[in-house]
Amino acid sequence: MAHRFKKHYTRDEARALLPVLREWLERLEASRLELQQNERRLAGSHPAGHDVGGELVNKSMRLLVDIKDLLRKFQDREILIKDLPRGLIDFPALIGGKEVFLCWEKDEEDIEFWHDIDSGYAGRERL
Repeated sequence: MAHRFKKHYTRDEARALLPVLREWLERLEASRLELQQNERRLAGSHPAGHDVGGELVNKSMRLLVDIKDLLRKFQDREILIKDLPRGLIDFPALIGGKEVFLCWEKDEEDIEFWHDIDSGYAGRERL
């Protein structure tokens, strides 16, 4: 049977990544919130049709590049972000030869749940 993912994580492999994933998620969420704040300030500070430039735009561009780089780190490892504000992450895994997701939220101490590829969070079961 063909698998959807090339990389499959053991629980220990996924667990070993948690400290760096927590850091990346914090940076992503902080950048996302700061970008939203910049966009609100830009939208309110210039009438339609006027060119906007300067430090606020430059900072927004740097935030976008940082967000893109962080998202690529997840993508390169085939780790899926299902809900950024919650820090909900899925790791492709094999259980009994069946492709599933190990499921983790940033507030959880350890990886304790899994679900079928197609069932999502609602189908979470304890490992």
